Amino acid sequence: MPQVEEQLELGFVVPDEYVDVMSELDMTELTLKAYELGQLINHSAEVADYLYWKSVVDSDADVQVVAKQFAKAKEQFQECERFGRFHPDYHAAKDRMKEVQARLDTFDCVQRFKVAEQAVDALLYDVSRLVADAVSETVKVPSNDPNPKGGGCGSGGSCGCGSGGCG
Repeated sequence: MPQVEEQLELGFVVPDEYVDVMSELDMTELTLKAYELGQLINHSAEVADYLYWKSVVDSDADVQVVAKQFAKAKEQFQECERFGRFHPDYHAAKDRMKEVQARLDTFDCVQRFKVAEQAVDALLYDVSRLVADAVSETVKVPSNDPNPKGGGCGSGGSCGCGSGGCG
């Protein structure tokens, strides 16, 4: 904790029970700031757009019919997937799931919902990245990006060892 180190540099020692109280106060302030940040995010244009398209998707009867078909196809595929690609219905179940997913993706409101969802995801990632970088540039931040741009072991990152075991 930086505050304790600063106080030690001034020439006096802080007893452990006071350090715990100071940590608790810092955590309370941090929690309040996190709540404020969450409120700012909830009132952003990205979240408003996301919520609008979610309500459109949820209220579209045609989309809901296909969504139920997709849920059933996904469930059947997951059942086959438990046994791997050697299950006799694995490929048929996988193809059926992809077919229904493609049909679901033909709806304009679903496409717009997915774009809005990606915008919210990007916003949350950017905020997480800013918070992490404020602590240290080496703090890892999870992302939903299937093709991450960051470095690190095993990805040809800055360490260059390629082992996947560092960092």
